[in-house]
Formats: sequence, C-alpha cells, structure tokens
Amino acid sequence: MKHDSVQNYYGEVLQSSDDLQTNACCSPADMPDHLKKILSKVHDEVLTRYYGCGLIAPLDLTGMRILDLGCGAGRDVYALAAMVGETGRVVGVDMTQAQLDVARAHEAYHAEAFGFAESNVEFHHGYIEKLDELGLEPGSFDIIVSNCVVNLATDKGAVLRGAYNLLKPGGEMYFSDVYADRRVPQAMAEDEVLYGECLSGALYWNDFLNIAKASGFNDPRRVTHRPLTIENPELEARIAPLSFLSATYRLFKLDDLEPACEEYGQAVIYKGTVEHAPHAFALDDHHVIETGKVFPVCGNTWMMLKDTRFAAHFEFIGNFDTHYGIFEGCGGESPFLQESGSEVSCC
Repeated sequence: MKHDSVQNYYGEVLQSSDDLQTNACCSPADMPDHLKKILSKVHDEVLTRYYGCGLIAPLDLTGMRILDLGCGAGRDVYALAAMVGETGRVVGVDMTQAQLDVARAHEAYHAEAFGFAESNVEFHHGYIEKLDELGLEPGSFDIIVSNCVVNLATDKGAVLRGAYNLLKPGGEMYFSDVYADRRVPQAMAEDEVLYGECLSGALYWNDFLNIAKASGFNDPRRVTHRPLTIENPELEARIAPLSFLSATYRLFKLDDLEPACEEYGQAVIYKGTVEHAPHAFALDDHHVIETGKVFPVCGNTWMMLKDTRFAAHFEFIGNFDTHYGIFEGCGGESPFLQESGSEVSCC
C-alpha cells in the first residue's frame, strides 16, 4: 500500500477514533492511574484523533530523550512529555500533515497544562522508513516508541534499522503493534481499508522476531499481548482465516546480548525504587521481579538491567566468569533436552 493511501485514510477518512471500522487500533481499557491523570490533561482534539493499539509508557522516564515513530496528532508525545519532565524531550515523527497540524497547534496548551516554562516537544514531517533524512543525530535517543504504526510502514526492516541507529547504547525501542498468526496474502495486503485499520500490513509474528534480530535487536522481549476481535462481520470475512493480536515489545540496543538465554549463575535484587512500581518491576511478561527478593536471571536479562537506565534500581549478584549452559526452562536447541524427551518453552 502506498504512503499517500495511508495519509488519506488517517488525514481525511478518519476524523476521530469513532470512525475506525475495527477495534484493532484501540488501546486496552486498563491503564495505570498515573497515566490516566496525565491523559486527563491532554487536549480533547488530540485525544479524539488517537489510533493506537497499546500503552507505550514504560517506567523511569525522567529526563529521558524520546522519539515517537508515527506520532499522529501527538497523544503519546504529550503524555510522555509529562513523564520526562522539563529536563527531558520528546520528538514526534509522522508522514500525515493533517495529523501534525493538530499536534503542533497544542504545544503551548500542554506546556501550561503540565506546568512547564516552555514546550519540551517537537514534531517532524517525514517517513519512519527514512529516519536518516530527518536530521536527527545518531545515538541521541534514550527510548524510541511507536504505537500501532510499524504495521503501516512499507519497509519494516528499515524502520527497525533506523531506530537502532538513533538509540544510545543501552537504549530501548518500546512499541506496540499488530501481528498476524501467519503471513498476510498479497491480495489482502492491497486492501486499503484493512491496511488502514492496522490489519493487512501486520507482520507474521515470527518474521518480526527475525527482522528485529537482523536489525541488531537480539532477544526481543514481549511485555504484553492481547487477541484482537474485529467485530465487523464484513471485514472479519475478508481476513479469514487469519488471526491477529496486539503486542508490546521492548528491544534493547545492547551489543553483547546472546541469541539464547545463557546461564551464568547470576541474580538480581530489585530495590523497589522505580516510581509507580514499589512492590515489583516488570521487565517483560515473564520477568516480574519482586522487591527485595533474590531473582535468578540469564545473562541477557542481567545486561538488560545492568547496562541500561535501570541499573541504579537493582543489586547485582554474580558475573560472567562461569557458563552453565542454557538457562533452565529456556531449552533452545540443546540436543540433551531433545534426547530426554522433555519439551520446554523459552523463559
């Protein structure tokens, strides 16, 4: 699908989230109270032009420099602007001028609403497949986010490679998107309504994982996921027999991450010091680390905590001196596990 078709769909056809024909590009109803309070201060015109499919508000953002790929009218940009505070900055990129016009019209409004002396956001018109053409400095962002937009990109690999280039070492891409249970047929991919509704441009989930790794993001971590129901009989028939889900992933720019979860006898202790997470810290959907508890981790998880902005919030036990094989429960391709007849799923 061409860029101009997407721009027309989001700039002209859709005037608010009520115009969507499916529930694919909609956030889950549940969100933390601190985020609800922030969104209550976001301008109504910005809120009504929101088409995201997840929550892209990771914790520990004060002072961070964040880039939002496909920012639209700016809902997430402004929410993140409140979270990074006056010492941080949020940059939005979008290819649809009508959406950017709405976002830019409310910069002063949000600076005042959040109690800032001046705006801490900026918006760029451009394509997320061509981030190198926007004049953004490589290695200058702590976090890159995106909300139900990568599926609309014509070259997903270019998006991830561009994001990797713009992240600082130890930075992360934290984003939500729609994924299919199999590769989308070409005829469906050319359906402009299904594409605009965030469905027929979706990647097959395993293709996404391989593209992410090829772009430099080893060991992608899924944070949340939920199945999507179309609730539109006509469109549901057009996508059959495919199934779709919305998932949030975090991808870390850490050069030493290994392809599998390897065991080095390491552990961490969470101090309970991340704001809004006093009792436990959730790195992903299978690493929820309780405060004060010794929590064994693989080498990759160790690096995701020790070599990132989260380091100050943990105590670290062990090192990389001794390797003990695959981390228990992950399995990988070990022939020893295959011979035993056991089946394991990756941690």
